Amino acid sequence: MPVYEYEAMNAEGKAIVDQIEAKNTDEAIAKIREINLFPTRMTEKKAAAAPGQARVGRRRKRAFVIGGVRSKQLTAFTRQLSTLTDAGIPVVQSLNILEHQMRPCALKNVVGDVADGVEGGSSLSEAMADYPKAFDELYCNMVKAGETSGMLDSVLQRLAEFREKAATLRRRVIGAMIYPVVVMVVASIIIAGLIKWIIPTFIEMFEELDVALPAPTRFLLQITKFSTTYWYLLPAIPIALFVIYKVITSTRTGKMVVDWLKFRVPIFGTILNKAAVARFTRTLGTLISSGVPILEALTISRDTAGNRIPATAIQDVHDGMRQGRPLAGALSQSKVCDDIVVNMVDVGEETGSLDTMLIKVADTYDGEVDIAVEGLTQLMEPVTVVFLGVVIGFIVISLFLPLVELIKSLTG
Repeated sequence: MPVYEYEAMNAEGKAIVDQIEAKNTDEAIAKIREINLFPTRMTEKKAAAAPGQARVGRRRKRAFVIGGVRSKQLTAFTRQLSTLTDAGIPVVQSLNILEHQMRPCALKNVVGDVADGVEGGSSLSEAMADYPKAFDELYCNMVKAGETSGMLDSVLQRLAEFREKAATLRRRVIGAMIYPVVVMVVASIIIAGLIKWIIPTFIEMFEELDVALPAPTRFLLQITKFSTTYWYLLPAIPIALFVIYKVITSTRTGKMVVDWLKFRVPIFGTILNKAAVARFTRTLGTLISSGVPILEALTISRDTAGNRIPATAIQDVHDGMRQGRPLAGALSQSKVCDDIVVNMVDVGEETGSLDTMLIKVADTYDGEVDIAVEGLTQLMEPVTVVFLGVVIGFIVISLFLPLVELIKSLTG
């Protein structure tokens, strides 16, 4: 009979760590509650392999690849594995089918190794956990919950949908930045051309005519001389800024400060905040609907938050629930979500549909992020055009002001 290691709380709120034998997770939870304990975390204890029972798999031909597992490939693999599992095909056979149809890539090698691990006696989640660069903690825990509950196909389908929505949001944000980046690159090339070839010609002409230069023209000439003399600083500045950023974020305090500043940037901070809430609620709702205990789901959500500010807030929610507070109350005290989110979570807890309510919150916030990104894109286009018009207009006016003064002196 399997042995489960568990962490639970007694009536006084004291943490208890122990082991229990049960046929499955549900029976283990029932036994723990019979002794007046509230389970908060549970993992099946792996039995030591007997001699000669180590993982044995057939030798596979591994493809030589450069790079890691692509997110798009992993999402497609998850969707296909869900379909094959739902059709009643055994996991090992499903993995072999998917590996066979893949073109040579990093994921093909990983899937083959996972199939060998499952064939050698490991569960699917345990075999996937050996490859954290391909299958993160969220992925492995959801697969484990699906195996425990007997709903692996449904869990894989939810996981694929989760990854697809996250990828869609990422593509929209990147797509919103393409236009201003392209415009700025083209404008930088044009301005560099003016500084390299056009402005020096005007400088020579002004020196020959001995014209008194107005202040804008003198300022432009100083910029030109500095750019042509110290041109190597132009690429060095962004490199230096990148190095400084990496050094600062390499420390815990520095990363916390940078993450805090990201949420305080106008417009961008609002988008990041809404995206963080959407990611947190969708992750938590997906894990709960897959059968993961809520405290363990909060821990996973914290580790996959991607920013230390929401991660710290989620940890406060976790600690609040360990002390006996409901999720809505813990969220309200942590200030991680707006009041409307807290109220929806409260309704979800009362009606027993917490996972569904969390997914609805995530859908709502994803929609708000889409609207905010679209508005930001529409705002950045005219701002970028006006900025470039001002810069180029300043260059043109600065170059022609001395000519106007020269014409006035000749006609006077």
